[in-house]
Amino acid sequence: QMQLIESGGGLVQAGGSLSLSCAATGLSVSTYVVAWFRQAPGKEREYVAGIGWEGGSTFYGELAKGRFTISRDNADNTVTLHMNSLKPEDSATYYCAANRILLTDETADYTVWGQGTQVTVSS
Repeated sequence: QMQLIESGGGLVQAGGSLSLSCAATGLSVSTYVVAWFRQAPGKEREYVAGIGWEGGSTFYGELAKGRFTISRDNADNTVTLHMNSLKPEDSATYYCAANRILLTDETADYTVWGQGTQVTVSS
């Protein structure tokens, strides 16, 4: 059974940093596209960043450019989202997702999802 388990969320002050981890079981992150999305209450789920399985290409959403970095550890079978310069508007539940085909920013393209981890940024 394929599973993605997110961890690392919590409460942080504005301007601070946080790293979220996505641990995969039943699939290898080296052969899957893995991405992070987020969803705040009352808002649609939005794309944050993703990393491709071929060559490790990365694709960042506008909200993440210059502040967030995504990386992959094939040995640990994890994908990490490093977040810097956090703002209160970054508060959301962050989800890890995977697919076998294409690095995209569309939620419908992802077939495996984690349960999410909450990030709260205080002002």
